[in-house]
Amino acid sequence: MERRKFLTTCGVATLATQIPLKTLAISPNNIIKPPRLKPGDTVGLIAPAGIFDPKYIEIAKGYLTALGLNTKVGNHILDHYGYLAGKDSDRAQDVNAMFADNSVKAILAMRGGWGCNRILPLLNYPLIRSHPKILMGYSDITSLLIAINARSRIVTFHGPVATSTWTPFMLDYLKQILFNAEAVTLKNNNTKEGKVQTIVSGKAKGKLVGGNLSVIAAMLGSNYLPVWQQRILFIEDTNEDVYRIDRMLTQLQNAGILNRISGFIFGQCTDCSMGDEPSLTLMQVLQDHILPLKIPAWYGSMIGHIQDKFILPVGLDVEIDADAGTISFNESAVS
Repeated sequence: MERRKFLTTCGVATLATQIPLKTLAISPNNIIKPPRLKPGDTVGLIAPAGIFDPKYIEIAKGYLTALGLNTKVGNHILDHYGYLAGKDSDRAQDVNAMFADNSVKAILAMRGGWGCNRILPLLNYPLIRSHPKILMGYSDITSLLIAINARSRIVTFHGPVATSTWTPFMLDYLKQILFNAEAVTLKNNNTKEGKVQTIVSGKAKGKLVGGNLSVIAAMLGSNYLPVWQQRILFIEDTNEDVYRIDRMLTQLQNAGILNRISGFIFGQCTDCSMGDEPSLTLMQVLQDHILPLKIPAWYGSMIGHIQDKFILPVGLDVEIDADAGTISFNESAVS
């Protein structure tokens, strides 16, 4: 890759991540909503984290074509570097290039895995802010969603990746939120996965932020996290023993995060177990950490490594109801 081309897309990205938001004249409350999707728009496909089977590119194109959308593939989407989908600089270049490309109206990650934390210092946050567009994914993509929301002040979207199963449940919310710009209320379906367990009753308001618990814990101490005061924190995880969930929640608590939030949502802990040793239950762990906070909270929201999943706008003002297990948008998530 030519050095000049790299500098054009990345700019002074590494330096930019170290500049305080007030120096960039960006108010913490000055959130930009990306434009809504329209039939005929182009969606950029990128692989900012782990490798994937190339067949999923065509599968993703099929999903998007059915929605009336076109696709554009990142230059390095099929790169391999061990367990990563290419070198850090190349994966970061694809992110920056998609934001800079005026023909691309939304960006969809192919899959999670691991790797997004590695490219956060290489993203051009001022460039991204000047080209707001929908960015969507979950799991390891949590890093990008939170960092871009925090540094570029753009609403990002915790939702399916290209390799997800795009169910009618998810597609219905996608159309309402990203195409129709509706201020929806997210409510679980009536499946086994949709059972809500209230931890603390009540309602709360705040800006929505969150994602994969393991990824958020790995971001602590970095320059890419939001202001936590009066935030509604949502988390999810997969394939973790309960003691690890306890360890990560303790890390958030000791970092002063849990004491600042106004509401708490744990989505699904898919394939999480109590392990072979004596263990607390997951609900005991959640109660230990959350009950003393006396903020509305529940477990079982349709967030995470499951087929039917919500699309959650990171940075949007919402109201939650811990008894009903609902998340209500106070406004549209796109412009």
